[in-house]
Amino acid sequence: MTSPSPEQEYADRRYRSPAGIAGGVLLLALAGWLGGDAVARGDGRTPWLALAGLLCVVPLIIAFTLRPAVFAGASRLLVRNPFRTITLPWAAVDAVRAGYSSEVLAGGSTYQLWAVPVSLRKRKRAARSGAEAAPADQTVAELQELAERGASREDAKGDVVVRWAYEVLVPSGVGLVLFVVLLVAG
Repeated sequence: MTSPSPEQEYADRRYRSPAGIAGGVLLLALAGWLGGDAVARGDGRTPWLALAGLLCVVPLIIAFTLRPAVFAGASRLLVRNPFRTITLPWAAVDAVRAGYSSEVLAGGSTYQLWAVPVSLRKRKRAARSGAEAAPADQTVAELQELAERGASREDAKGDVVVRWAYEVLVPSGVGLVLFVVLLVAG
């Protein structure tokens, strides 16, 4: 018979903005509709300009709406923002706070949590009604609790790692260069 482990393991918690995802899907549909129409019905260089414009705009829409996420595991916090991914071991996290935006403080640096938007209106409504805290404040409190619990774990030690999101930056930059070249070469 096996003895139960003192600390039960859970899957990573994931935090995303449902409104951001919905807005991103709508913007992608609009870009696809307008860009597809320009490619299908355009004359001359219009289809090429539309394709270059889509190559520039679609990665940016994805970066600002669908990409932001926060993953909280047992040993680390992974923050995926539009242009970079930050991996923060719990021992490196000094604080998680929400003022006008949600932020993680680690090693003297401040990192924004794009996936946890702060709504002052919801915060005010929660304070007025005396009900639970606003959703962003609940998430920040939960992340702060996870940081305090996880900081003592042996596998939660290490340095903060910041990686640029070249999968967003490169296609968008190439699309912008192509668009400008096609526009100037006209």
